[in-house]
Amino acid sequence: MDSTYLEVRIARKAAEALDIVTLELTAASGEALPAFSAGSHIDVEIRPGLVRQYSLCNDPTEQHRYVIGVLRDPVSRGGSIAVHDALHEGQTIRISPPRNHFPLVQAKRYVLFAGGIGVTPILCMAERLASSGADFVMHYCARSAERAAFVERIGNSAYADKVHLHFDDGAPEQKLDLPAVLAAEPADSQLYVCGPGGFIDFVTNTAKTQGWGEERIHFEYFAAKAVDTSEDQSFEVQVASTGKVYVIPTDDSIVSVLEADGVEISVSCQQGICGACITRVLDGQPDHRDQVLTDKERNEENWFTPCCSRSRSPRLVLDI
Repeated sequence: MDSTYLEVRIARKAAEALDIVTLELTAASGEALPAFSAGSHIDVEIRPGLVRQYSLCNDPTEQHRYVIGVLRDPVSRGGSIAVHDALHEGQTIRISPPRNHFPLVQAKRYVLFAGGIGVTPILCMAERLASSGADFVMHYCARSAERAAFVERIGNSAYADKVHLHFDDGAPEQKLDLPAVLAAEPADSQLYVCGPGGFIDFVTNTAKTQGWGEERIHFEYFAAKAVDTSEDQSFEVQVASTGKVYVIPTDDSIVSVLEADGVEISVSCQQGICGACITRVLDGQPDHRDQVLTDKERNEENWFTPCCSRSRSPRLVLDI
């Protein structure tokens, strides 16, 4: 984590649902925290060398605290288990300032979909939309009621009547009929979805099948998709500011090779889901492997993520 980190104290740690805890973070200095917008996330340094990204799920008008929700995932890379088992109330940790690659756009109506722990950024959006008087509906899907976080908070909110809960083990009539929900939405609605990869794909693919344009569909992944690397080839990267050329082997990343020679690129997740390393390509054809950039950002604005992406052309020239 770079020098822009913030020191925060874990003011409260609480069990929110089965295998889900929330952390309430306040500035160690007692000052206000940087403002954030709905859809923002922060990097959390769980311990030195272990940094993970979590969406903020409290009301974005608040500056006295950040709240994150963390699912204990036994097949994760270790971050969620460490949050559950090693972090405790009163402890001081480091985080990054908030950044947002999942922002709300201006629209007449919003339809929000949350799958499991993907409710965290979606809940923040619901808070923002409700406070601004926007027209929206929220569908929250979970495996069971005991695994659904923030249900009491939602039930006590001013927008409770806009939220529909769907549980896999619940009665048939309460389960999500996605085609019917999407078909009933007006043509100017904007769709937002977050959750496991399969859930996001289900929602977005169903929407596209019904004719929703990509400009109306917004999503955020919590983990990178599996990528077939069996045909990866080495390629060259040229740093535009110095002209120096680096060979990127099949088993190493652009970020790693450049860092070894003192060329630093800000990184965090190293999976292409957080956006910390986004860099402009001046020449060449990237092999995009991120889950954060839009087609416009990739194809028209020439951005890519050097932490995980590679090259389809023999050389990439990077604007660094």
